[in-house]
Amino acid sequence: MKRIAVVGASAAGLTAAETLRRRGWDGHLTVIGAESRPPYDRPPLSKQILTGAWEPERATLRSLSDLARLRADLRLGQRATALDIPGRGVRLANGTSVGFDALVIATGVAPRRLPGSDLAGVHLLRTLDDAIALRAALRGGPRVVVVGAGFLGTEVAAAARAMSLEVTVIEPRPVPMQRAFGDRIGALVAELHRDHGTRLRCGVTLRRLRRAGGRVTGVELGDGTTLPADVVVLALGATPATGWLEGSGLRLGDGVECDANCRAAPGIYAAGDVASWPNAHFGTRMRLEHRMNATEQAMAVAGNLLGDAAPFAPVPYFWTDQYDTRIQAYGIFPPDAEMRIVHGDPSEGRFAAAYGHRGRVVGVLGWNAPRQVRTLRRLVVDRAPWTAFAATRALSPAASRHGRRAQGTRPRPRRAGQPLGRTPPQNRGLNNPANRRGHIASGRETDRAAR
Repeated sequence: MKRIAVVGASAAGLTAAETLRRRGWDGHLTVIGAESRPPYDRPPLSKQILTGAWEPERATLRSLSDLARLRADLRLGQRATALDIPGRGVRLANGTSVGFDALVIATGVAPRRLPGSDLAGVHLLRTLDDAIALRAALRGGPRVVVVGAGFLGTEVAAAARAMSLEVTVIEPRPVPMQRAFGDRIGALVAELHRDHGTRLRCGVTLRRLRRAGGRVTGVELGDGTTLPADVVVLALGATPATGWLEGSGLRLGDGVECDANCRAAPGIYAAGDVASWPNAHFGTRMRLEHRMNATEQAMAVAGNLLGDAAPFAPVPYFWTDQYDTRIQAYGIFPPDAEMRIVHGDPSEGRFAAAYGHRGRVVGVLGWNAPRQVRTLRRLVVDRAPWTAFAATRALSPAASRHGRRAQGTRPRPRRAGQPLGRTPPQNRGLNNPANRRGHIASGRETDRAAR
């Protein structure tokens, strides 16, 4: 195996390339990225970059000099357009082709758009350029409407309220983040946002965008009302970036369909947001869109390219920061799972909850409770029986009325240049093979997998 090509130069692609070099592979390495910027971190885009707490450069994962030490043929600003498996080549938008003996697909996802949304004042948030443009628009003191109340939409709303802007969130489901955590946590998230002055319009659809002179002026809802808006942020989820793979012969369902080792075809692997694979720990196929999985899956893929032949079976990990609240979660959260509060109380703004499904603990969640949720994750790793929580109480509707929330513990932000492959302290216990019964550890759950 003399040539490896990595398509995608964000967290997953960069980690795969670095892991190959770190493990001693010395062949010809090509890294292809659609964006012209050096690789950067995406979680800060909806938080620190948007509010101005960070300058854009701070999100950079590697400087150009750092990238040079990879000894890679770096093709930034060049989009892959087709994959020729028999010819072992990747065609690029500039008409050239990159040959390979092995390939890592790490092209991520693309944000969903609305027909007729190509208007001044309408924003998406996927790239660093998107974040810079939205931040500039928010500094003008606009009326903001956020369409979608998943992770991205609620984080953008919280950032805009931190800038003292008038913010309304539209969500067709009954509560925010329902797909992620269910109705009960969703109701607490709704109350959190209302307490901070965000207007919520849940259970209502978007009919169309109002416009004048090529600029958005408002949002017309399914109930006939119109919300005036100077800035509209579309946070409608994302779809796997697999268009360039159509006709290649790879199986494309919800992403690039892989086996348990993240292999899509002989010598071809996928990692990060674009990859779909069966997770043996939970007995289900999943695709994860969160940051930790991009790093750990890419490390596993690089290892499997080099002969590890190890199934990737993480316990997903993810988090969100909104106002003074940090929500952290390990595992999966099926819509029909039972949830119980096992520590603290929602009325105090600090608690931990467990989720049971088919007789097992499959997920744990902490609301400003970092130590408790890190302890509880052991139950997800061990697939503990749900009877472990038989004596604890389920969250009642009355418990959703909570007052002042306690400040959650924040980890230190990642510094530019800090190795992507370094496992955060909160995950090291899971990465110990003796603690995982042979499973490769932890990732983060997606807006979609099991949610």
